[in-house]
Amino acid sequence: MKILVTGGAGFIGSHLCDHLIRDGHSLAVVDDLSLGLRGNIAHLLDRPDFAFHELSVLEPEFDSLVAAENFDCVFHMAANSDIQAGSRDRRVDLEKTFMTTWTVLESMARHGVSRFVFASTSAIYGDVAEPTSENFGPLIPVSFYGAAKLAGEAYASTYAHRHDIASWVFRFPNVVGARSTHGVILDFVRRLIADPSVLRVLGDGTQEKPYLYVHDLIEAMLLAWKSAKPAPYEVFNIGPDSATLVKTIAEYVVDEMGLAGRTRIEYGSEPVGWPGDVPRFAYDVRKISALGWSPSGTSDDAVRRAVHDIVAEQTAA
Repeated sequence: MKILVTGGAGFIGSHLCDHLIRDGHSLAVVDDLSLGLRGNIAHLLDRPDFAFHELSVLEPEFDSLVAAENFDCVFHMAANSDIQAGSRDRRVDLEKTFMTTWTVLESMARHGVSRFVFASTSAIYGDVAEPTSENFGPLIPVSFYGAAKLAGEAYASTYAHRHDIASWVFRFPNVVGARSTHGVILDFVRRLIADPSVLRVLGDGTQEKPYLYVHDLIEAMLLAWKSAKPAPYEVFNIGPDSATLVKTIAEYVVDEMGLAGRTRIEYGSEPVGWPGDVPRFAYDVRKISALGWSPSGTSDDAVRRAVHDIVAEQTAA
């Protein structure tokens, strides 16, 4: 299959490309490298079944590419994935999270691309105490990122029904692993490299969320993409049935960096890390589990594995 991956040089997007190439697909990647890194896909650049376009989805050349290449499917991974950045500048998610989605869908409708895979998020649910299923409502996001992703889902549904674009929507949890560009683990590692004497944590450490290792996420996506045929729109939560405290992540990072007993961990006084942060959430994952998928380990296992990966990357840099 001939596939376009937007944001394919990013953290999750680059791992997705590795899996799709391994499965025998031909890929074109579009990424403006505002968050992604050429190094994440450097090992693919010389392959005849892989083409990289350093380009924003919002540039006119993107539509020309879709018109020319006759893609079978688009995996839309491009977005602002830094929720704090979207809180500081309210245009970030409007442009990079929502408008990129609309632009991709409009180009697909214009040029007859019939399959769409959308990277969505748990942030669409808002600050909710109980486990959320795909049919949970009302959806009341509390971050601009969540709002933009929710708007993207609504447009994907409408394009699916009005333009016969079969659409798979995957709501991600906190995804961790090598090649991370942001997130709590990377933040902690970088802070300790700069000053190993103290680790300052946003919030009081009681924030508790499900974390999923990146390869587990992609295996779930590809399983659903291959086996669950939308008619014409399908939504899946993806995640473990466990969660990890921020306090635990801090301790794992300190331990992995060999700083146990030497680093003082200082916590904030609030149960949230920043405006728009959802301090805890849980998924109902029965739908994706019914396809035969389960993660390779618990949330804590995913965090430990990712901490090892990220410490190795950052200390080797």
